[in-house]
Amino acid sequence: MSDRYELVLTCPKSLEGLLLEEATGQGLEEAREQTAAIRGFGSLELAYKLCLWSRLANRVLLVLDRFTIKDAESLYDGVHAIDWSEHLQATGSLAVEFSGHGSGIDNSHFGALKVKDAIVDRLRQADGTRPSVDKVNPHLRVHLRLDRGEAILSLDLSGHSLHQRGYRLQQGAAPLKENLAAAILIRAGWPRIAAEGGALADPMCGVGTFLVEAAMIAADIAPNLTREQWGFSEWLGHVPALWKKLQAEAEERAAAGLARPPLWIRGYEADPRLIQPARNNIERAGLGDWIKVYQGEVATFEPRPDQNQKGLVVSNPPYGERLGDEASLLYLYQNLGERLRQACMGWEAAVFTGAPDLGKRMGIRSHKQYAFWNGALPCKLLLIKVLPDQFVTGERRTPEQRQVEREEALARAEEASEAPKLNRNGNPIKPVAPVVEQARLSEGGQMFANRLQKNLKQLGKWAKREGIDCYRVYDADMPEYALAVDLYHDWVHVQEYAAPKSIDPEKAQARLFDALAAIPQALNIDKSRVIIKRRERQSGTKQYERQSAQGQFVEVSEGGVKLLVNLTDYLDTGLFLDHRPLRLRIQREAAGKRFLNLFCYTATATVHAAKGGARTTTSVDLSKTYLDWARRNLSLNGFSDKNRLEQGDVMAWLAADTAQYELIFIDPPTFSNSKRMEGVFDVQRDHVQLLDLAMARLAPGGVVYFSNNFRKFQFDEELAQRYRVEEISAETIAADFARNPRIHRAWRLQPLNG
Repeated sequence: MSDRYELVLTCPKSLEGLLLEEATGQGLEEAREQTAAIRGFGSLELAYKLCLWSRLANRVLLVLDRFTIKDAESLYDGVHAIDWSEHLQATGSLAVEFSGHGSGIDNSHFGALKVKDAIVDRLRQADGTRPSVDKVNPHLRVHLRLDRGEAILSLDLSGHSLHQRGYRLQQGAAPLKENLAAAILIRAGWPRIAAEGGALADPMCGVGTFLVEAAMIAADIAPNLTREQWGFSEWLGHVPALWKKLQAEAEERAAAGLARPPLWIRGYEADPRLIQPARNNIERAGLGDWIKVYQGEVATFEPRPDQNQKGLVVSNPPYGERLGDEASLLYLYQNLGERLRQACMGWEAAVFTGAPDLGKRMGIRSHKQYAFWNGALPCKLLLIKVLPDQFVTGERRTPEQRQVEREEALARAEEASEAPKLNRNGNPIKPVAPVVEQARLSEGGQMFANRLQKNLKQLGKWAKREGIDCYRVYDADMPEYALAVDLYHDWVHVQEYAAPKSIDPEKAQARLFDALAAIPQALNIDKSRVIIKRRERQSGTKQYERQSAQGQFVEVSEGGVKLLVNLTDYLDTGLFLDHRPLRLRIQREAAGKRFLNLFCYTATATVHAAKGGARTTTSVDLSKTYLDWARRNLSLNGFSDKNRLEQGDVMAWLAADTAQYELIFIDPPTFSNSKRMEGVFDVQRDHVQLLDLAMARLAPGGVVYFSNNFRKFQFDEELAQRYRVEEISAETIAADFARNPRIHRAWRLQPLNG
């Protein structure tokens, strides 16, 4: 066999250039890039070395032959022509991986079968002995790539993909592959920083992949040093002495690296469930003395300026896959930017993101950006120098002002990095942390903030006077910011209305981020207390379906009653703010009356009726979840014994009920097709029957209040011939919904002789 082979190294898409540099540095000759791979020439020793030392490759393929094929038979012939007895015993096992198509082969499974048949037939013995197929741990793994009529036939020397280093047996929800993490560190300049004795921090470390890869680079540890099973282990061309020599050299280098004083490498992770898996992975990698992991939010990671630390902050923030993630992600990026500006002056930072628009919201400019792929997701690596002239903060300043601020910030950083000064008692003086500025709002964001503050000033006085701490502070006042912003005590609930198709999605996203950046500043609310949801046209009961499962309830108050809202788990919160005037009217009129609440939802109107002195209350809804919520609302206010909660289909329940009530409230959904009810409820079609059934239950002198929020609703005129009907919509719109008077319509019904 020759001692100079063609070698192909595969890698994740976007790593080709880095892999080319790495492999040529190891000695690969005539190397050039391909898609998701590089190719070149080298010895068997180099092939082994690349298996052991490549931090970026997925596989190292040793090319046996290249040949032209026209059809399946010529594919078989080309593979059969190889003397497979040099590579595999007849009693051995093999696996075949086939990629590409053409030349009449459009199915990779069919192509792999042809390759397997050719190898097996070449090795078949007179007694029928032949290789078997083992897809998991074969003695030989064969790879054939078909590219424009040319077959490239190779042996896979790696075995399992090289990114599987063996230390990461536990992983989080969306882990980076080890070779992608290594590529990010290399592109971010970590080998240079580590050689200078620099530190590394990952404020969102997950299960510690960045930390381990960084420590292995710094300690000169071959990434696959501990791997025991290789693609060449049972290959007949394997030279064990050569491999053992390379392995021994790598072990010596690792021992020497680990004998050096460890660098400061720290990880911080908010999710307590990931701390132990991260520590386990670090221990398996043998790097427990080099890496420490702590539980903490982004804002807690703390380099040690007293030891003049400088280094690299590397982070892969979550990308956001659930509806409403935009708010939490925006504030996560803002917090990361604030922490960099506050605690990492003079450091470098590398932020790997699948949401580059969010990267712009950190308040620091990136001096370089690199395109990467994380699987099928396009991503950007933002490289940042944490220096004052890169900050995008504060109001617009003159160059002279910026220079003064830059000098002051650098002086603070230098002061903090010196040995601690002592006071007159000999105790260290704690250095003053640099002031962190809020990220500067865009022009549009500032306009939005101004409008919020103006509305808050006007509505805040009204709300205080009315005894309300949950109200709408903004409702698409400016068409380009199509949001509803509701205050719930010290929480903010934001609903983003779906933008029309005519609006550029990127512009809509940018405006959303502008608004989200403005909300905490304008309303003086902590970022962690802003919840966002996207409200689109809903079908059936979708608006009532669970979106999340956090189970976190917030207590709010209106008109002297306390109510529980859930801002995270459903599209709606459990409290329809626009119905507040009707609820307060019911409280005023309920004294001594039997009250019936149909489609009661969380029974907020019932709580008001009980507060107003209702003799009894009955609340009907189909949902056990909402009736349980209703029970909690009632008990929160001390009401329980005379307040019936009935689970059932309202129409069927009304038809069967025989009691009478002086006060009835009906606020039905526009449409419902719950599995627990017969048929489908449609408010436009069914409201006549619904109101007739309700009026039949009305005691003499009683009143029915009926409302709904179906924009196209038409009240049937026939009802006015049977009952006294008065539309009271205008009276039921409070100050916080004055901009949107069509939010609902409401009617008051009484018997004609009432």
